[in-house]
Amino acid sequence: MATVTIIKPTIDTSMIRKIRCAAYCRVSSSSDDQLHSYSTQVKYYSEMFNDSDTEELVDIYADKGITGTSEEKRDEFKRLINDCKRGKIDRIYTKSISRFARNTKDCLKNLRQLKSLGISVFFEKESIDTSDVSDEMMITLLGGLAQEESTSISQNMRWSIRKRMANGTFEQGVAQYGYTKVDGKIVIDQETSKIVKDIFKWYLEGIGATSIARILNDKGILTGMNEIAWTHRMVIYVLTNEKYAGDTLIQKTFTTEVLPVKRHINRGERDKYYISNTHEPIISRVDFDKVQEILSEQKEKYYVAAKEKHPLGSMIKCSYCNKTYRRKNSNGKYYWSCITHDSQADLCPAHMILEKRIYDAFIKLCNKLIIHSGDILIPLRHELKELYSTKYSSNSVVMDLRRDISEINEQKHVISRLRTKGFLDEKKYNEQLLVLENKHSKIKHELAKLSNSEREDDTLEQLDTLIDCFENRSIMTEFDKEIFGIIVEKIIVKENDLEFYLISGLRFSETI
Repeated sequence: MATVTIIKPTIDTSMIRKIRCAAYCRVSSSSDDQLHSYSTQVKYYSEMFNDSDTEELVDIYADKGITGTSEEKRDEFKRLINDCKRGKIDRIYTKSISRFARNTKDCLKNLRQLKSLGISVFFEKESIDTSDVSDEMMITLLGGLAQEESTSISQNMRWSIRKRMANGTFEQGVAQYGYTKVDGKIVIDQETSKIVKDIFKWYLEGIGATSIARILNDKGILTGMNEIAWTHRMVIYVLTNEKYAGDTLIQKTFTTEVLPVKRHINRGERDKYYISNTHEPIISRVDFDKVQEILSEQKEKYYVAAKEKHPLGSMIKCSYCNKTYRRKNSNGKYYWSCITHDSQADLCPAHMILEKRIYDAFIKLCNKLIIHSGDILIPLRHELKELYSTKYSSNSVVMDLRRDISEINEQKHVISRLRTKGFLDEKKYNEQLLVLENKHSKIKHELAKLSNSEREDDTLEQLDTLIDCFENRSIMTEFDKEIFGIIVEKIIVKENDLEFYLISGLRFSETI
């Protein structure tokens, strides 16, 4: 007969590790009532685990007064997920699905990630435990309802904001650089307003935006973000901001109405509201308008390609014979055909291309650059600038000469505009231009002896143009001949592809 031996337990049950629990709380507003709700939730979870024999509270994660439509702005929620990845938590408690997430996609993504880490979530209001696999369908349904609720609330808030914009009662949350808020009203800041005045004064004197940014950085003047990082774009932003003339343009940007919410520049998709004399101006109306006229003319000259011929004319080249393509009309449709193939088809096998296919290929290329501008163009510009800076950093003479040429070129453009508008008489203009031309010629001659950096400066300038064309732009649906004229140098037709040669030396191929 078998003998049974009882082995007594050697571990005290009181020493068994408890389940490490975390609580996540969130309120959707910063109002007093909601802050009280937040405090109540924190107190509730703190007391919940006091007498538990199996569970212990590790930490309470609570986001206050932050939107629930996206997890990007929920710092405590992200801290919770990171602690879960580090193995600090076994189980999460939260009041409801709407507290956990109001975006179904993010909700399920995070729940599945937590489940893969062996961490369960318990939603008290719905009595759903993610350790029960059958509950995932219920989570999907309730998460969708929470998303619809959040969308409805967001739409109501947007309607309220638009009404206040239309009747002039909408108040901006943050004062612009040069101003400050006192008792809810925008008033001039005596220190930073001096910088704004200097920027407008320098620009009207013929100093370009890039040079102004350099002057501000050299002086150690901080931007609105308390950084010494003034750039060409930041100076242009100041020069074009209507608030410095005492006015306010509302709804320059707008948010999408579906989740996840995204912010876009208002290029005409929504109403804008221009309100005059909303606060004390820093810049006189006369000076502000003068600056806008100069900027407008500079933009027109730089960006508009004044081509009377067809935008594709002389732009398309054959990869077989290197000859130009020309436009042809066949049965009401336009095609582009190689000149050699048209005259002697046996000498060139290139086929005709429907004009619409060329347009479609360009639109496809532009939309890729619009979507991936931050991943391609901006990092490329940064890397090239660092490379060129490193290349000449040991040669202070080259660096100084390059800065001088850039400043002179900007001054020449500005005095030309001032003369055109009558702000500078012909005699004074010729005197200043002669001085600048002599300086430019001497510096360029010196620079040519030391480096070939002129081509590198052109590359950076052209990359800036590409970034301006595609950054924060809506998806393109129609062929834009203005953008095409600015960025495309030529098109090479290959077997089944079009190779677009863009300014700055970039090349992209699209299938046709």
